[in-house]
Amino acid sequence: MKLKLLIVLLALVVAASPVSAAKQKGAKPRGGPVTIDPALPNVLILGDSISIGYTPGVREELKAKANVIRPNANCGDTMIGLANIDKWLGDGKWDVIHFNWGLWDLCYRHPESKEQGRRDKVNGTQSTSTADYEKNLETLVARLKQTGAVLIWAETTVVPEGEAGRFVGDDAKYNAVAARVMQKHGIRTDDLHALTKTFGPELFTKPGDVHYTPEGYAKIAKHVAAKVAEALPGKAKNGKP
Repeated sequence: MKLKLLIVLLALVVAASPVSAAKQKGAKPRGGPVTIDPALPNVLILGDSISIGYTPGVREELKAKANVIRPNANCGDTMIGLANIDKWLGDGKWDVIHFNWGLWDLCYRHPESKEQGRRDKVNGTQSTSTADYEKNLETLVARLKQTGAVLIWAETTVVPEGEAGRFVGDDAKYNAVAARVMQKHGIRTDDLHALTKTFGPELFTKPGDVHYTPEGYAKIAKHVAAKVAEALPGKAKNGKP
Protein backbone atom coordinates (compact mmCIF):
# COMPACT_ATOMS: atom_id res chain seq x y z
CA MET A 1 0.00 0.00 0.00
CA LYS A 2 2.83 2.42 0.86
CA LEU A 3 4.52 1.61 -2.44
CA LYS A 4 1.30 2.32 -4.34
CA LEU A 5 0.88 5.63 -2.53
CA LEU A 6 4.47 6.58 -3.27
CA ILE A 7 3.97 5.84 -6.98
CA VAL A 8 0.84 8.03 -7.08
CA LEU A 9 2.60 10.89 -5.33
CA LEU A 10 5.63 10.66 -7.58
CA ALA A 11 3.37 10.83 -10.62
CA LEU A 12 1.81 14.01 -9.29
CA VAL A 13 5.21 15.47 -8.50
CA VAL A 14 6.41 14.86 -12.04
CA ALA A 15 3.31 16.77 -13.14
CA ALA A 16 3.81 19.54 -10.59
CA SER A 17 6.01 21.88 -12.63
CA PRO A 18 3.84 24.93 -13.41
CA VAL A 19 4.66 25.17 -17.12
CA SER A 20 1.31 26.76 -17.95
CA ALA A 21 2.41 29.86 -16.06
CA ALA A 22 6.04 29.85 -17.14
CA LYS A 23 5.61 32.99 -19.22
CA GLN A 24 3.98 34.96 -16.43
CA LYS A 25 6.22 37.17 -14.33
CA GLY A 26 6.36 35.84 -10.80
CA ALA A 27 4.81 32.48 -11.64
CA LYS A 28 7.92 30.64 -12.76
CA PRO A 29 8.76 27.44 -10.91
CA ARG A 30 11.53 27.67 -8.36
CA GLY A 31 13.81 24.99 -6.98
CA GLY A 32 14.51 21.49 -8.17
CA PRO A 33 12.43 18.31 -8.25
CA VAL A 34 10.23 17.56 -5.27
CA THR A 35 11.39 14.75 -3.03
CA ILE A 36 8.61 12.70 -1.46
CA ASP A 37 9.12 11.61 2.13
CA PRO A 38 6.62 8.81 2.88
CA ALA A 39 6.92 9.59 6.58
CA LEU A 40 5.44 13.09 6.10
CA PRO A 41 1.79 14.09 5.66
CA ASN A 42 0.61 14.81 2.12
CA VAL A 43 -0.78 18.21 1.11
CA LEU A 44 -2.56 18.81 -2.20
CA ILE A 45 -2.94 22.32 -3.62
CA LEU A 46 -5.63 22.91 -6.26
CA GLY A 47 -6.20 26.24 -7.98
CA ASP A 48 -5.50 28.48 -10.94
CA SER A 49 -2.30 30.29 -11.91
CA ILE A 50 -2.26 32.18 -8.61
CA SER A 51 -1.73 28.88 -6.80
CA ILE A 52 0.86 27.92 -9.40
CA GLY A 53 2.75 31.01 -8.34
CA TYR A 54 2.67 30.44 -4.59
CA THR A 55 3.07 26.65 -4.45
CA PRO A 56 6.92 26.67 -4.60
CA GLY A 57 6.99 29.06 -1.64
CA VAL A 58 4.53 26.93 0.34
CA ARG A 59 6.68 23.89 -0.40
CA GLU A 60 9.74 25.68 0.92
CA GLU A 61 7.93 26.95 4.03
CA LEU A 62 6.73 23.42 4.84
CA LYS A 63 10.01 21.69 4.05
CA ALA A 64 10.50 18.66 6.32
CA LYS A 65 6.92 19.11 7.57
CA ALA A 66 4.80 17.95 4.61
CA ASN A 67 4.90 16.77 1.01
CA VAL A 68 3.31 19.63 -0.93
CA ILE A 69 1.93 18.46 -4.28
CA ARG A 70 0.20 20.31 -7.09
CA PRO A 71 -1.06 18.94 -10.43
CA ASN A 72 0.65 20.19 -13.57
CA ALA A 73 -2.50 22.01 -14.61
CA ASN A 74 -4.21 25.34 -14.28
CA CYS A 75 -7.30 24.08 -12.47
CA GLY A 76 -9.32 26.79 -14.21
CA ASP A 77 -13.00 27.19 -13.41
CA THR A 78 -15.36 24.89 -11.55
CA MET A 79 -16.41 23.11 -14.75
CA ILE A 80 -12.79 22.19 -15.41
CA GLY A 81 -12.58 21.13 -11.79
CA LEU A 82 -15.57 18.82 -12.12
CA ALA A 83 -14.09 17.22 -15.22
CA ASN A 84 -10.68 16.58 -13.65
CA ILE A 85 -11.11 16.27 -9.89
CA ASP A 86 -10.90 12.46 -9.81
CA LYS A 87 -7.67 12.53 -11.83
CA TRP A 88 -6.13 15.18 -9.62
CA LEU A 89 -7.03 13.35 -6.42
CA GLY A 90 -5.84 9.96 -7.68
CA ASP A 91 -6.10 7.14 -5.17
CA GLY A 92 -3.46 8.37 -2.72
CA LYS A 93 -3.98 9.49 0.88
CA TRP A 94 -4.30 13.25 1.32
CA ASP A 95 -4.02 14.77 4.78
CA VAL A 96 -4.76 18.37 3.78
CA ILE A 97 -6.27 19.80 0.59
CA HIS A 98 -6.01 23.57 0.01
CA PHE A 99 -8.29 24.47 -2.91
CA ASN A 100 -9.79 27.32 -4.91
CA TRP A 101 -11.85 28.06 -8.00
CA GLY A 102 -13.13 31.52 -8.83
CA LEU A 103 -11.03 33.86 -10.97
CA TRP A 104 -11.82 31.82 -14.07
CA ASP A 105 -15.48 31.40 -13.13
CA LEU A 106 -16.12 35.14 -12.84
CA CYS A 107 -14.12 35.99 -15.98
CA TYR A 108 -15.77 37.22 -19.20
CA ARG A 109 -14.34 35.86 -22.45
CA HIS A 110 -15.02 36.39 -26.14
CA PRO A 111 -13.67 34.19 -28.97
CA GLU A 112 -12.50 37.20 -30.96
CA SER A 113 -10.73 38.99 -28.13
CA LYS A 114 -7.01 39.63 -28.59
CA GLU A 115 -6.38 39.72 -24.84
CA GLN A 116 -4.60 36.79 -23.20
CA GLY A 117 -7.18 34.13 -22.43
CA ARG A 118 -9.70 35.81 -24.78
CA ARG A 119 -10.75 38.05 -21.90
CA ASP A 120 -13.37 40.69 -22.72
CA LYS A 121 -15.71 42.05 -20.06
CA VAL A 122 -17.46 44.34 -22.57
CA ASN A 123 -18.46 41.89 -25.30
CA GLY A 124 -17.73 38.57 -23.63
CA THR A 125 -19.75 36.01 -21.70
CA GLN A 126 -19.08 35.14 -18.09
CA SER A 127 -17.70 31.64 -17.64
CA THR A 128 -19.91 30.63 -14.70
CA SER A 129 -22.94 32.31 -13.18
CA THR A 130 -23.07 32.64 -9.39
CA ALA A 131 -25.87 30.05 -9.30
CA ASP A 132 -23.85 27.50 -11.26
CA TYR A 133 -20.74 28.39 -9.28
CA GLU A 134 -22.51 27.50 -6.05
CA LYS A 135 -23.89 24.27 -7.48
CA ASN A 136 -20.48 23.27 -8.85
CA LEU A 137 -18.75 24.04 -5.57
CA GLU A 138 -21.28 21.88 -3.73
CA THR A 139 -20.40 18.94 -5.99
CA LEU A 140 -16.65 19.54 -5.73
CA VAL A 141 -16.76 19.86 -1.96
CA ALA A 142 -18.75 16.63 -1.67
CA ARG A 143 -16.05 14.86 -3.68
CA LEU A 144 -13.20 16.41 -1.70
CA LYS A 145 -14.82 15.40 1.60
CA GLN A 146 -14.73 11.77 0.46
CA THR A 147 -10.92 11.88 0.77
CA GLY A 148 -11.08 12.34 4.53
CA ALA A 149 -8.55 15.18 4.26
CA VAL A 150 -8.75 18.43 6.19
CA LEU A 151 -10.14 20.85 3.61
CA ILE A 152 -9.10 24.50 3.37
CA TRP A 153 -10.98 26.78 1.00
CA ALA A 154 -8.77 29.57 -0.38
CA GLU A 155 -10.71 32.74 -1.03
CA THR A 156 -10.44 34.07 -4.56
CA THR A 157 -7.77 36.76 -4.69
CA VAL A 158 -8.50 40.39 -5.49
CA VAL A 159 -9.50 41.68 -8.93
CA PRO A 160 -7.64 44.96 -9.55
CA GLU A 161 -8.92 47.99 -11.42
CA GLY A 162 -8.44 47.78 -15.17
CA GLU A 163 -8.60 43.98 -15.49
CA ALA A 164 -9.59 43.20 -19.09
CA GLY A 165 -12.00 40.35 -18.40
CA ARG A 166 -13.06 40.79 -14.80
CA PHE A 167 -15.13 43.39 -12.94
CA VAL A 168 -13.92 44.76 -9.63
CA GLY A 169 -16.36 43.56 -7.00
CA ASP A 170 -17.15 40.22 -8.61
CA ASP A 171 -14.35 38.73 -6.53
CA ALA A 172 -16.20 39.65 -3.33
CA LYS A 173 -19.51 38.49 -4.81
CA TYR A 174 -18.17 35.05 -5.71
CA ASN A 175 -16.38 34.74 -2.39
CA ALA A 176 -19.69 35.36 -0.64
CA VAL A 177 -21.26 32.51 -2.61
CA ALA A 178 -18.34 30.24 -1.72
CA ALA A 179 -18.57 31.26 1.93
CA ARG A 180 -22.14 29.91 2.10
CA VAL A 181 -20.98 26.55 0.77
CA MET A 182 -17.98 26.32 3.07
CA GLN A 183 -19.92 27.36 6.17
CA LYS A 184 -22.60 24.79 5.34
CA HIS A 185 -19.98 22.04 5.24
CA GLY A 186 -17.84 23.28 8.14
CA ILE A 187 -14.80 23.92 5.97
CA ARG A 188 -12.15 26.32 7.17
CA THR A 189 -11.22 29.31 5.00
CA ASP A 190 -7.90 30.86 4.03
CA ASP A 191 -8.67 34.57 3.64
CA LEU A 192 -6.48 35.28 0.61
CA HIS A 193 -8.84 37.98 -0.64
CA ALA A 194 -8.37 40.03 2.50
CA LEU A 195 -4.62 39.50 2.26
CA THR A 196 -4.23 40.49 -1.39
CA LYS A 197 -6.55 43.46 -0.98
CA THR A 198 -3.82 45.01 1.17
CA PHE A 199 -1.19 44.63 -1.56
CA GLY A 200 0.23 47.75 -3.15
CA PRO A 201 0.73 48.05 -6.93
CA GLU A 202 4.38 47.04 -6.57
CA LEU A 203 3.29 43.48 -5.69
CA PHE A 204 1.28 43.01 -8.90
CA THR A 205 3.00 42.15 -12.18
CA LYS A 206 1.45 45.22 -13.85
CA PRO A 207 -1.63 47.45 -13.56
CA GLY A 208 -4.85 45.53 -14.17
CA ASP A 209 -3.19 42.12 -13.78
CA VAL A 210 -4.41 39.55 -11.24
CA HIS A 211 -0.93 38.00 -11.00
CA TYR A 212 1.86 38.89 -8.60
CA THR A 213 5.57 39.56 -8.50
CA PRO A 214 7.87 37.06 -6.75
CA GLU A 215 7.60 39.24 -3.64
CA GLY A 216 3.82 39.12 -3.81
CA TYR A 217 3.77 35.36 -4.21
CA ALA A 218 6.20 35.00 -1.31
CA LYS A 219 3.77 36.86 0.96
CA ILE A 220 0.88 34.68 -0.17
CA ALA A 221 2.98 31.52 0.25
CA LYS A 222 3.81 32.35 3.88
CA HIS A 223 0.13 32.94 4.56
CA VAL A 224 -0.97 29.70 2.89
CA ALA A 225 1.78 27.67 4.56
CA ALA A 226 0.71 28.91 7.99
CA LYS A 227 -2.91 27.89 7.32
CA VAL A 228 -1.84 24.47 6.06
CA ALA A 229 0.52 23.94 9.02
CA GLU A 230 -2.40 24.48 11.39
CA ALA A 231 -4.28 21.65 9.66
CA LEU A 232 -1.50 19.06 9.56
CA PRO A 233 -2.03 15.84 11.54
CA GLY A 234 -1.58 16.44 15.24
CA LYS A 235 -2.42 20.16 14.90
CA ALA A 236 -6.23 20.00 14.60
CA LYS A 237 -9.12 17.59 14.40
CA ASN A 238 -9.95 16.49 10.88
CA GLY A 239 -12.63 18.55 9.20
CA LYS A 240 -13.13 21.09 12.01
CA PRO A 241 -12.69 24.83 11.33
